[in-house]
Amino acid sequence: MANIVPVEKKDGGVRVCVDYRDLNKASPKDNFPLPHIDILVDNTARHTLFSFMDGFSGYNEIRMADENKNKNKTTFITMWGTICYRIEVYVDDMIAKSKEGDDHLVNLKRLFDQLKKYKLRLNPAKCTFGAKSGKLLGFVVSERGIEVNPDKVKAIRELPPPSTVREVQGFLGRLNYIARFIANLTDKCRPLFRLLHKNAAIKWDEECQEAFDTIKAYLVQPPVLVPPTPDRPLVLYLTVCRQSLECMLGQEDESTHAEHTIYYLSKKFTEWESNCLEIEKMCCALVWVMQRLRQYTLYHTIRLLSKADPLKYLLDNPSSMKNIAKWRCQLTKYDIEYVPRTSVKGQAIADHLAEFSIEDDTPINSDFSDEGILQVDSEENKLAWTMYFNGAVDFPYTKNVAEYEACILGLQAAIDFKVKELEVFGDSMLIIFQTLGQLKTKDVKLVSYHEYLEELAENFEKILFTYTQRIKNQFADALVTLASMVSIMKENLIEPLKIKIVKGPIHCDAIEATDKQPWYEDIKHFLRTGQYPTFANRHDRKILWWLASHYFLSGEVLYRRSFDATLLLYVDESEARRLMVEIYKGSCGPHMSGQMLAKKLMRLGYFWSTMEADCSKHWIEAITLASVAAKAVARFLKCDIIA
Repeated sequence: MANIVPVEKKDGGVRVCVDYRDLNKASPKDNFPLPHIDILVDNTARHTLFSFMDGFSGYNEIRMADENKNKNKTTFITMWGTICYRIEVYVDDMIAKSKEGDDHLVNLKRLFDQLKKYKLRLNPAKCTFGAKSGKLLGFVVSERGIEVNPDKVKAIRELPPPSTVREVQGFLGRLNYIARFIANLTDKCRPLFRLLHKNAAIKWDEECQEAFDTIKAYLVQPPVLVPPTPDRPLVLYLTVCRQSLECMLGQEDESTHAEHTIYYLSKKFTEWESNCLEIEKMCCALVWVMQRLRQYTLYHTIRLLSKADPLKYLLDNPSSMKNIAKWRCQLTKYDIEYVPRTSVKGQAIADHLAEFSIEDDTPINSDFSDEGILQVDSEENKLAWTMYFNGAVDFPYTKNVAEYEACILGLQAAIDFKVKELEVFGDSMLIIFQTLGQLKTKDVKLVSYHEYLEELAENFEKILFTYTQRIKNQFADALVTLASMVSIMKENLIEPLKIKIVKGPIHCDAIEATDKQPWYEDIKHFLRTGQYPTFANRHDRKILWWLASHYFLSGEVLYRRSFDATLLLYVDESEARRLMVEIYKGSCGPHMSGQMLAKKLMRLGYFWSTMEADCSKHWIEAITLASVAAKAVARFLKCDIIA
């Protein structure tokens, strides 16, 4: 027999709650699954009219099949004696919804016909008909979508700062109920999680108060979520940090092409998950998100937007790592498409143009160069000009060289425009501080760039260099990325922006062998003894320690750790030449390209530092030609490849 707990209702009545946990454990479970709460809420939203109905008399409406046989199962104890139920408990919440207003009466008629057929009664005090929005399972559903219940938001915003662990847990528990509406919830609550550590003292500092106020300010205007449209792909933005993951599930509107948010999700990694390799952490996060949102991911194509290329590599190729192989099998049930996030950067252009709109509608006809992009803004009533720079080069070199190239090109353009006063903004801390004299130019590759930039600066009456954060330089940064991706059609009328590239001398260090030992001998010595070379300075020791972390020494054999934890045998120059010839021209050699040759060598378990360059050079020098003419290439293909 079970005990009872009387609970007061909102309208002043009393609800009798019976503890049937023991009965539920002993009873056979139903074979059909219950609908997911998120699916119930999603299916109700985006309708025009709603009618919410509630059953009468404690929703006890359906009689037991055999009262004499089953009454002992529904027995409970009261102060007036032992009582048993003759009526079965029935979930009495009913909703009638319609996309069009004219269909709502038809739906209500069908519903009331069923109620009349099974002799079910409604409670008029709890029924609402013809509403445009209403509360369902703690949320507010309407034609706009799904919103947070204002009562729950009010309860959270009126909470005082917690002073005990129990109050912190209560605050986080309330947030967890509406977690799907809060972006980056784990990151916002990070200071509060620290208070829940074992044996941790409750010390409410400024960081905790700032997080507390940030969450309350976020809930002033929470986002409106939109349920997904069937048979259309979903977009998953996944971000993996050191101690947490954050993701956003959305869908692009078919008519407006705007992305609507469906679900926000975040998770704090466990101690084991935080100590995993980055690749394992990424795969673990993806598997957890796909399973956590399986009510959506099982029935839609998922377009995963992530900067992490190893995700795609590991899921498309076999892996010897136990966890990744297990996670790879779990992901096979989902339809996942990997989309690079480079196109997302173009949104910075749209955001900038929307924020700084102008009345002049003159079209911009500029052919962006591949070396650098600059932006020059001017105002009629001001003498000073402002320049934001960010650079990217179309040849293999360092990021600092690209930034110098962009800054120099910008100064040259300003000189051509006869600018006398200029303020330069850049997100390269190295270039700005070197120009201001706060940092010394020690890299010999940058000396010529720095000297030439100072020479150009002398052409201005007044010039200021200001460092700005990358987030404030998004417009120039996005232009640089888009410039390398844009393709100009010949039939389009383009007014090219002609800027000459500075071809100054570039100095590099000359590295000469001082002994007959291979270059990695210092790495082997460090792995074997743990000691640095006697001539190494502090910088050399730091570099050597970083290089050694990527290698593994077994006896006298040196291996390199690949990013999927596979050990690659490190070979010397003579062994590398033999392997390239054997794989390229051997009995089973398919005469592959240099890039494919390097990948095959790594799959076979070999590695050396100049592998890609050597393989490309080996592929190009398959035959020596005085001039690469069509006839000579055709003769080579016929004699050496086809024959």
